[in-house]
Amino acid sequence: QVQLVESGGGLVQAGGSLRLSCVVSGRTGRSYDMGWFRAAPGNEREFVAAINWSGGNTYYANSMKGRFTISRDNIKNTVYLQMNSLKPEDTAVYYCAAAASARQISVATVQYYDYWGQGTQVTVSS
Repeated sequence: QVQLVESGGGLVQAGGSLRLSCVVSGRTGRSYDMGWFRAAPGNEREFVAAINWSGGNTYYANSMKGRFTISRDNIKNTVYLQMNSLKPEDTAVYYCAAAASARQISVATVQYYDYWGQGTQVTVSS
């Protein structure tokens, strides 16, 4: 079993920054493709960013490019999401996800991932 725990959310003013962390525990003898998604109230989960198991490839939703950066530290079993120039529309619960194996579907889809964290709230005030 794999557990994902997110942290780093909070309240920030527009234009500010936050760094989210996701610690992977359990079956950590392997590396997983990792993703970040978010869900605003009443909305489905939306893709934010993803990173492959080695960290060599990253993927971003268009609206996050240039503002968000995903990275990982496989020694610490941790994935990060650095969020800069935050906007009120970035307000959402942010979820970390892990994929046990590569699939022939997009990393930007929830179906790509096997494990999910409980989420961390990010609120951006105007």
